[in-house]
Amino acid sequence: MLLAIDVGNTNTVLGVFNKDKLEQSWRVKTDPRDTADELWLQYAALVDGFDITGVAICSTVPAVLREIRKLIDQHYSDVKTTIIEPGVKTGVPLLVDNPKEIGADRIVNSLAAFTLYGSDGPSIVVDFGTSTNLDVVSPKGEFLGGALAPGIEISVEA
Repeated sequence: MLLAIDVGNTNTVLGVFNKDKLEQSWRVKTDPRDTADELWLQYAALVDGFDITGVAICSTVPAVLREIRKLIDQHYSDVKTTIIEPGVKTGVPLLVDNPKEIGADRIVNSLAAFTLYGSDGPSIVVDFGTSTNLDVVSPKGEFLGGALAPGIEISVEA
């Protein structure tokens, strides 16, 4: 089974997939001060009972990604792991002026939209997180660009 980890600025979402089927998912708070050991205590309790054979990670929080790398080395060293980060080929062409500015979360969202809807037409992907991301994906699966805005919670507080 695949353990997918999406580390956002406010929350981390973990999901266990059996092929294309989501078996279970969890949302936990993201704390950039957490160590690999603290993350393991949290994650291990959640995924206990699942036979994890692969791990996929995307993160917008470098400090947490650093600790997750340690966690993977300690507890899943024999498991195929993919981390979406600069230099990793995702199959999503980034047709923007500065591709390095596009976060892993936006790339993965674009890939998911194209995988789900393919060449049916362009897709608009909206991600309501700490920030609200609006991105456009072509019918060929190309990331065409997008915009970032304050998230719902930040907007309500303003």
